[in-house]
Amino acid sequence: MVNRRTSLKIRKIHRYLGLFLGIQFLMWTISGLYFSWTNIDEIHGDHLKKTEFKPKEFNNLISPSELNISKGIKTIELRDVNNVPHYWVNKKYLYNGLNGNLKESITKEEALYIANNYMKSDLEVASVEQVNQVGKHHEYRGKLLPAYVITYKADENIKAYVSVNDGKFQTVRHQSWRWFDFLWMTHTMDYEGRDNFNTTVLRVFSLLGLITVLSGFLLWYITSPSIRKLVKNKNK
Repeated sequence: MVNRRTSLKIRKIHRYLGLFLGIQFLMWTISGLYFSWTNIDEIHGDHLKKTEFKPKEFNNLISPSELNISKGIKTIELRDVNNVPHYWVNKKYLYNGLNGNLKESITKEEALYIANNYMKSDLEVASVEQVNQVGKHHEYRGKLLPAYVITYKADENIKAYVSVNDGKFQTVRHQSWRWFDFLWMTHTMDYEGRDNFNTTVLRVFSLLGLITVLSGFLLWYITSPSIRKLVKNKNK
């Protein structure tokens, strides 16, 4: 068995590591509990959307080959913009699907129409605004800009986002999602994009956490009366 001086050093290391890592351990535990007790579909805002929504069918569309696209078509999607079909081509251009005219952007009224297709009818709109840029921690980060944000009158501070250039319903955000986002940040310790599990700070805290646990086991081993008795009997 180790002497008393070594035992005190191990105890001191364990105590200060626990004090240093305690807050992060607590956040890992709280965030883990929150994740396990929440419904991920509700976090995504599915309970705020129309479950019966189906994309509209259109007839008399012009052929995409008639569009004036010099470099050809790589990707194409159909968009419903205020009951008018549009082609979203090469993830860059929006064309009227009936006459082939290029559409630079959608209006607030068209964004509201698109949002109403997806969001539940009993939600009352409070405002419609355009956002052109967002910060790294914004709830709409990483998605197509500019975009219209439709805010609804609700305790959950519900916001729906529709991109201006392609007229696509992007996402819905509400208070539970924001709590999830914050706790996910503390869980992954990625304070920029949230989803990077290879950050230096996470690696350091994980290693220190392992050392803390191992030092606890070691401290138990060298201070346990049962172990001492077993070692003493073995040396007789």
